[in-house]
Amino acid sequence: MTTNPPGAKLILLITTHRVAPGLLSWPAWEALRSAGRVLAGDAGHPQLPALRQAGVEVEVVAPGSAPALARLLTGAPADGAAGDRNGAGDGDRTTVWLGSPDGDPGLTDALARLAVERAGEVPEIEVLPGSYDLPGSRLLDLVSVMDRLRSPGGCPWDAEQTHASLVKYLVEEAFELVEAIEEGDRDTLREELGDVLLQVFFHSRIAEEHPTGAFSIDDVAGDIVEKLMYRHPHVFGDTEADGAAEVEANWETLKAAEKSDRESVLDGVPAGLPSLAYAAKLVSRVRRSGFAGVPDEPYELPAELTAESAGRLLLAVAQRAHDAGLDVDAALRAAARGYRDAVRAAEGLKPAE
Repeated sequence: MTTNPPGAKLILLITTHRVAPGLLSWPAWEALRSAGRVLAGDAGHPQLPALRQAGVEVEVVAPGSAPALARLLTGAPADGAAGDRNGAGDGDRTTVWLGSPDGDPGLTDALARLAVERAGEVPEIEVLPGSYDLPGSRLLDLVSVMDRLRSPGGCPWDAEQTHASLVKYLVEEAFELVEAIEEGDRDTLREELGDVLLQVFFHSRIAEEHPTGAFSIDDVAGDIVEKLMYRHPHVFGDTEADGAAEVEANWETLKAAEKSDRESVLDGVPAGLPSLAYAAKLVSRVRRSGFAGVPDEPYELPAELTAESAGRLLLAVAQRAHDAGLDVDAALRAAARGYRDAVRAAEGLKPAE
């Protein structure tokens, strides 16, 4: 029986591709520098240039299957073969296995089987995280996926899309997100947030290809970071703010300073909003500016309802709702859902899901 001597150790060094190669934890560097052998299964492993530059010799092997790799790393003999003392258990040496980018599927299971089948013959096994994902790091994966989809050899449909062709999807996804929020459906909320996020990354990837006005998702993120920091001086500066109302007032003051070239208090309100939301946004702008040059619409039902009088009545409702601190658009959607459920109940049907 081949028995590994005391002190024999196999370290499985796990790194993330979302952190630049070479940015490893101190325990990882200590393990790499002191190891008797450092092995990798791919000559193109992203960590190799950084390790070699640091003077760490890495031996590239071609182990084949997960069980074969497990035997190689532990020094266990192949089935029917004599004991092999050239693996991790050779003397007091420690072997470091540089985890492959694909995660080495099946390796941990194969090592566990060997540890059971050859108790006392395999070295101590340690999993050592060499680098960790930072918050938001999965966004880098989305950048890579979008780049793959838009690049030659990617998806023909994605490659054909433009800012204009994607508008309808952006609007649909936004409304589906609103519905998930209003319905309190957490699973759908998570999914719809992803769909909206995709639209941002999709448009940003398309923007990279513009011949004269190209920009990237990093530019988009950088701009919004700067805006948020500028408009939150009570957090990132030395401005004092007593409560949410004062924060909001400061926000509007700073925003007005940014948009000082606007002629009207209503400049910048997107006319493409749904009609009721558009009316509510106009009322909000007028109220915030303190403008009083146009009187409110009368809040009364006319004797004869026409398209014009109906529109004025709805505008009057939007004005009163704003003054009462109500979201008139959300209120109408809630009433509409109640009406929908009442009709379905009268038809003997269950409420809509």
